[in-house]
Amino acid sequence: MVVTVHRDLFGTGRLVRAVDLALGPAACEAASAVEDTVTFVAGLHECGSTLRLTPDMLVYSTSLNYSPAPAGDLVIIRTSPAVVPIECHYPRRENVSSNAIKPTWVPFHSTLSSEERLAFSLRLMDDDWSAERASNVFQLGEVLHFQAGVDTENHAPLRLFVDSCVATPSPDRNSFPQYTLIDFSGCLIDGQLDDATSTFISPRPRQDVLQFVVDAFKFTGNSSNLIYITCHLKVSLADQAPDPLNKACSFDKARSLWTPVEGTRDICSCCEVRNCGSAAWSRRLHGASQRQGGRFRRELSSPPNPLKEADVVVGPLLVYSWQDHSVLRMPSQDPKVSFWMVLGLVAVVGFVVLILAALGALTICQKSSNSI
Repeated sequence: MVVTVHRDLFGTGRLVRAVDLALGPAACEAASAVEDTVTFVAGLHECGSTLRLTPDMLVYSTSLNYSPAPAGDLVIIRTSPAVVPIECHYPRRENVSSNAIKPTWVPFHSTLSSEERLAFSLRLMDDDWSAERASNVFQLGEVLHFQAGVDTENHAPLRLFVDSCVATPSPDRNSFPQYTLIDFSGCLIDGQLDDATSTFISPRPRQDVLQFVVDAFKFTGNSSNLIYITCHLKVSLADQAPDPLNKACSFDKARSLWTPVEGTRDICSCCEVRNCGSAAWSRRLHGASQRQGGRFRRELSSPPNPLKEADVVVGPLLVYSWQDHSVLRMPSQDPKVSFWMVLGLVAVVGFVVLILAALGALTICQKSSNSI
């Protein structure tokens, strides 16, 4: 621990002497003293500190002791002794690891981080990726820019993956019809269609962020034109090499092959055969994948780990075409309402014309009278 003490300890403008300050019952001396501050540096277990365990915390307790002594030959003092309690709180972990921990801080930190719940996110971004998109309305022909992320604060470095993504007309990811964009542990299968340019963005902006684009689409026969995108996100340690279960693969139409955002090309070979192993949340194709919404059967080999993976939903998104008059027309544009609005406008204009005509006639009469 590092304890920095302002020499104006009591806020009176009188500076205390560094020799009158000590840390803990063992009275450890200051490591350094400058004009206005005194600094103590000690291990958590040093200077007589004590450790207390609570259900959630590790608490190390010690104290800063101020014991004024007479200066020089004086027999008086002008300040009172003081004891300032100091505590350091550290969250407890339910489980560290059953494996041996190397004698370095980084692996230990990595193990602790794996026990913390991660905060995943999925956002729609502007075309230049500079900010989150303000509108959720799209036209067919536009491109949807998705940015998946995970908050890695106080965690070991992590690499994020989009395991799967499915589109549905309602928030329920198991509803029908549904259309799969990403499947088989990170294969962006939507990019294989002739009319699609969907792809992962390479390189990543950061290891904990993954970006991908998808061409706007809508479900046929769905009058609401609404879609919801549910993606399953997961992480691995950043120093772990990508593999068939942890990857981000796009289809390169020019070369007719799958390419990864990072890692060797062979990790994407399973995308072609539609079988990439037993991922925790994998779907198997139940029928031909059509943009109108094919049906899929979802197979779960094991429940997801809420500490390392999560489902994130974006929506509702409103996707329309220029032929969707029901979407573009406002309620006030109903034909009956428009008729009465036009009729009222004609009446008002006619009334104004009559008034102007009357005023004109009156003016002419006045001029005639003046002439006579």
